[in-house]
Amino acid sequence: MNAGADSLTRRMLRQDGPPRATSPERGGDTGSMKLSRPVSWFLLAFGVWSWVIWITFVKNLSKDASGLAFDDAGDPTAYFWVHLLLAVTSFLLGTAVGVIGFRGLRALRRERR
Repeated sequence: MNAGADSLTRRMLRQDGPPRATSPERGGDTGSMKLSRPVSWFLLAFGVWSWVIWITFVKNLSKDASGLAFDDAGDPTAYFWVHLLLAVTSFLLGTAVGVIGFRGLRALRRERR
């Protein structure tokens, strides 16, 4: 076995984990990510859509007269609390996704200038 191949084998065996990313100045993969315009618009639209849908749902939930959301005494049921938790979670996720889309659009606008 020649010395060059032996050296390469030793270096490969010493490696404990995945290769480390290099700095962006040297052409590495640790630079910032850029979203395309269509993806940014989709994420922003998804965030707005999530708010519209879940606000409508919470309004309908609070007006429920079928007995699912409120018992006979007018107290909230488990159905109400579970669905309210789903709505709040969707508000938070929709907001996060919408903010990512908005920031992507804002970055693209700055890049054009």
